[in-house]
Amino acid sequence: MTVLHSAPRFTAEPGLFEALKASLGDLLVAAREEYGEIVLTVRRDGIEDALRILRDAHAYQQLMEIAGADYPSRPERFEVVYMLLSVTANHRVIVKVSAAENTPVPTVTTLWPVAGWLEREVFDMYGVIFAGNTDLRRILTDYGFEGHPFRKDFPLTGYVELRYSEEDKRVVYEPVKLAQDLRSFDFMSPWEGANYVLPGDEKAVAPPPAPAPVATAPAKAEAPKVDTPKTTDKPADTGAGEPANTVAAKKAPRAKAVKAAEPGAPEPTEKRPARKPRAKKTDGGEA
Repeated sequence: MTVLHSAPRFTAEPGLFEALKASLGDLLVAAREEYGEIVLTVRRDGIEDALRILRDAHAYQQLMEIAGADYPSRPERFEVVYMLLSVTANHRVIVKVSAAENTPVPTVTTLWPVAGWLEREVFDMYGVIFAGNTDLRRILTDYGFEGHPFRKDFPLTGYVELRYSEEDKRVVYEPVKLAQDLRSFDFMSPWEGANYVLPGDEKAVAPPPAPAPVATAPAKAEAPKVDTPKTTDKPADTGAGEPANTVAAKKAPRAKAVKAAEPGAPEPTEKRPARKPRAKKTDGGEA
């Protein structure tokens, strides 16, 4: 069965990987082809020249995205990732550069003006500085925000919190204060119960320990006593003899049904006098 997809499948042209490496030359630090994608790592100071070669010589016309990644254990902890698309060849390529907190990356707004917004996002989330970007401001976080949220060492609770002050009639920033003195994260099932003393239970008096069971000799089994009264299933069980059997065999006379008297008609009510007829109205008035 043939499966049709709405998006066309993209495949690299034969020899494209080698051609890209030859074009970049000494600008290239590392290159690999994984999962059907070409990943190129170039020198940080040559990122603008490398992307210009890919745009002009290999028809990667569009800059689709600029992303960041943080690896705190590396000397240059940040990676800036550029994703390019060739509309004519229907192919994508990924270009990477590494940077530290104090090493700026050259801007590529000279090649694609849309890079200004994308570089601002990487600066806001990771703190990467882009040299040559004339409008490098925060774009996702608030004004006065401290730190960069996508860094691995950024605290989960942040540094400051903001609220509206009724006294100052404005939004104020304050250090984060988390009162967690009475909070305990034990991750236990509520059906199992806590294995520690709950607040207040330390004041309760502990019950005395239960006495140890004493071993005793087993008692002899006795027949169970049944307090069920004896019933007579036949007349002979009464002990009255044959006369009782003769009397019991006789059928009792059937009781005659007594017909209840039907209630009579109620007494007649008093007669009310007839009502006088009303006078007839005429056109001139009452009669």
